[in-house]
Amino acid sequence: MKTILFSLPGNEEQTNLLAKKMNAEIGEATLRKFPDGESYTRILSDVKNKCVVLVCTLHDPDEKLLPLYFLGQTAKSLGAMCTCLVAPYLAYMRQDKVFNKGEGVTSSFFGKLISGFADSITTIDPHLHRISALGEVYHIPNKVIHAADDISKWIKENIENPVLIGPDSESEQWVSEVAKKAGAPFTVLQKIRHGDRNVEVSIPDVEKYKNATPILVDDIISTAHTMIETVQHLKKAGMKPPICIGIHAVFSGNAYQDLLDSGAEKIVTCNTIPHPSNSIDLSDVIAKEVKELMNHK
Repeated sequence: MKTILFSLPGNEEQTNLLAKKMNAEIGEATLRKFPDGESYTRILSDVKNKCVVLVCTLHDPDEKLLPLYFLGQTAKSLGAMCTCLVAPYLAYMRQDKVFNKGEGVTSSFFGKLISGFADSITTIDPHLHRISALGEVYHIPNKVIHAADDISKWIKENIENPVLIGPDSESEQWVSEVAKKAGAPFTVLQKIRHGDRNVEVSIPDVEKYKNATPILVDDIISTAHTMIETVQHLKKAGMKPPICIGIHAVFSGNAYQDLLDSGAEKIVTCNTIPHPSNSIDLSDVIAKEVKELMNHK
């Protein structure tokens, strides 16, 4: 079955990389707004009996969902065999239960919406809190890709004498996995509470790591508050300026500049959300997994 990729606006670079690696064509479509704000969709390429791959990372999801839905449904109406969604960053994973009376479980609602027009979904490290598997909210074939291998590879190839730092005990499992694959040591900040407002943060074996390059790794950098706090603790402990690595470059407001200004040496992210900090390309693993998912359909 032939494969054709369609890029939603802003996803052109990732789509070009995937098309090369999947040996697939890139489809042409017109997506624009009518003067009254409604969305116009027209597919100019032949999609009949082809597998259509829609490439759309889902930060700022509200404005993307309707064009994505219309594109998927238009492809089906023109005879596409299947519509596969590649959403490197997946939104609406936060509200996965009712915290306050009257709330809606939006992760479940969003999953139903996507599952209504996509035949499969491929994403990278979605923020699963109380959900153990993506299939609990997406009732279509799905593939979750983990970026740990590619992050470890980047650290190995670019950093001499690294030490990975976890901001708290919760991060230990994730940080230890990346450290192990990078062949690097890791440590986790320890918080000692002396009272409600008096929390002391210490770095175990700090002397041992004074000449190492600290690496902070997190899945999503949104407000960057946790990283900024950690950078300041490292500074107080007399360590070198750290390199901050995130999978998803959400960067709310001035978060990117704030993190740089706090004393980070460099900020590096994966190319799940287009951003100047993108240095780790995940298109190889995405292309491989999408092809595999399509073959199992």
